[in-house]
Amino acid sequence: MQPTALNGSVALVTAASRGIGRAIALDLATNGADVALGVRDTESATELAAEISAMGRRVTVVAMDVTDLPSCRRAVDDVIADLGTIDVLVNNAGGGIVEDALDVTEEHFDSVWALTTKSTFFVSQHVARHMRTAGGGSIVNVASQAGLVALPGESVYCLSKAAVIHLTKCLAVEWGQYGIRVNAVAPTFIETDGTAPALSDAAFRTDTVERIAALHRIGQPEEVAAAVTFLAGEGASLVTGTALPIDGGWTAR
Repeated sequence: MQPTALNGSVALVTAASRGIGRAIALDLATNGADVALGVRDTESATELAAEISAMGRRVTVVAMDVTDLPSCRRAVDDVIADLGTIDVLVNNAGGGIVEDALDVTEEHFDSVWALTTKSTFFVSQHVARHMRTAGGGSIVNVASQAGLVALPGESVYCLSKAAVIHLTKCLAVEWGQYGIRVNAVAPTFIETDGTAPALSDAAFRTDTVERIAALHRIGQPEEVAAAVTFLAGEGASLVTGTALPIDGGWTAR
């Protein structure tokens, strides 16, 4: 196998079984990383694990519900025990609700915050303790353009992703002294199972394509994955504390 950007690295990807997470895991493996797949249901990652193994990469699957922090810490420890280290962490897990801000309940608010923001903080914290001892590493948070602009009906999701973007800056500043880089990507609407219901509405899709102001098309998971791999690797060795929009020009408008 030819040397690649991440050859010999070990990467942990949360919510890795489908959509953007799956694309990230595959791209990291293609670029030389051994990969740990953090998923709620380990059976959901069987096919993906086989695909990565067929590339000649080591792969492990760990049960990881990011809203259950004790299980997350155990999963991280299991990855280190199995693969020896974690050089790259990709916090991909997240989600939101579509609901008018006047109707959001405390329960809905807390569920989005726990899934998207609290998990990113505490999973990063646990992995970073290992990275500090190991001499460094790279953390990439999957934020969203929703953290950069206002999306009607998605106030809680926008808030949670804005918090992830600012958290990225805070952790980059604190942890740079340990050789840990922390960055984020902020994708626009991407063609996945999760966005399919909304994008299947013709009027919504047309409006979305129009708002993607420069390229006027919906993104693909592989386009997000390529950016994550860049930020994770040595090609971005002087990049930290940044949130890279993968948005076709939406936020440039």
